[in-house]
Amino acid sequence: MARIVPAVMCGGSGSRLWPMSRALYPKQLLPLTSERTMLQETVARVSDTARFAAPILICNDEHRFLIAAQMQEVQAPHGGILLEPAGRNTAPAVALAALHAMKDDPDAMLLVLAADHQIKRTDAFLDAVAAAAEAAQDGYLVTFGLQPGAASTGYGYIKIGEQSITDHVRNVAQFVEKPDAATAERFLAEGGYRWNSGMFVFSAARYLEELARHAPDILESCRMAMEGAREDLDFVRPDETAFLGCRSDSIDYAVMEKSERAAVIPCDLGWSDIGSWEQLWEVGEKDAAGNVTQGDILLEGVSGSYVRSEDKLVAVIGMEDVVVVSTADAMLVAPKDRAQDVKAVVDRLRSEGREEHNTHVRVYRPWGFYEGIHLGDRHQVKHISVNPGSVLSLQKHFHRAEHWVVVRGTAVVTRNDEELLVTENESVYLPLGCIHRLRNPGKVPLSIVEVQTGAYLGEDDIVRLEDVYNRAG
Repeated sequence: MARIVPAVMCGGSGSRLWPMSRALYPKQLLPLTSERTMLQETVARVSDTARFAAPILICNDEHRFLIAAQMQEVQAPHGGILLEPAGRNTAPAVALAALHAMKDDPDAMLLVLAADHQIKRTDAFLDAVAAAAEAAQDGYLVTFGLQPGAASTGYGYIKIGEQSITDHVRNVAQFVEKPDAATAERFLAEGGYRWNSGMFVFSAARYLEELARHAPDILESCRMAMEGAREDLDFVRPDETAFLGCRSDSIDYAVMEKSERAAVIPCDLGWSDIGSWEQLWEVGEKDAAGNVTQGDILLEGVSGSYVRSEDKLVAVIGMEDVVVVSTADAMLVAPKDRAQDVKAVVDRLRSEGREEHNTHVRVYRPWGFYEGIHLGDRHQVKHISVNPGSVLSLQKHFHRAEHWVVVRGTAVVTRNDEELLVTENESVYLPLGCIHRLRNPGKVPLSIVEVQTGAYLGEDDIVRLEDVYNRAG
């Protein structure tokens, strides 16, 4: 059997895990269950080159450099990072991946995964993939039906059919929408139902055949988008006009529920989609009082709680079944059974024009990151970290001057026609309107303190004259 091509869906905002997950830094990019991020854990699961080809990653434009950087951080190769011009759900996204995979191998077999799921039983997962691939070779579209851990109303269900496709794979009798509590209890008691995981194995060509039969308009839009695609550094950009004409639909609705060749492999993988703080508590390692903690935490008389701090000491006293999450710019405190209501907070932040739903204090860029230290009247202080060998765009500002102080490493600074070498404890002044650039020629991260002064200090006061990352504006 040829190697399977993982197609990893990297979209989504993860708003139910605010304040850690933000629109510009969502949960798949966070280290929630280990020292590696959810994306890195997913990629590690399919890293056996004897079984799997390099994964294809599908994401949006805003996350492209973060995803590429996380792949580089764990030295994981990829088979292309496809940039969706806009979110159109899973059916079009997987069509893009299938068309891309078939350019190199017309017989490509796809394994569709989400970047933000936890799977504790990796061996069981790999066995299930192999069994699903066996059925997929015979033209079946196989989904993973996961053993329910509870009568959850948060997932769709799959009713397992009576026909055996192989020793491990059965036909799908029915796809069921998210049920009410009584129906979920009945499904759990009857035992013939599984959670719908959103993971699939099928031939890329077979998926496109089924899409042509049941949703030909989606396939046509995706074909046109990929025919007009262009490469940009590590990225593949489908044609925007063609893709924006595509309607939004899921694999389940567009194909699986209509296909006569839908199959399911029942399995128990220790799976969670980590969709809420309560779920992170459920899968976490608990102390004697049933608490899960992360960071600098002090508890007195606390039980059954999830407490996490990303930056400071957090002390909690005399509470039960709560979620407390602290970041540099926000804190969430909620009863554990209402933690999913955090989405309402995110909606309020968005409607009130606040930025805490969108970005962290630390903002990542392809060259490194910056974070705010202080914002005052006509001045702002930031910490800037530039990765070894990286360079910022050649740029200028209309409304602010900048003063850079190097606190670690060595900087090469372009200032109009000058090129300056600035080392630790040295500084350089960049007057308003001057053309400038910052580069790290060294082998350690470059850290500088930037002091901005001027009438307007917004991030949109920037004119990029040259940019190795092909960013506009």
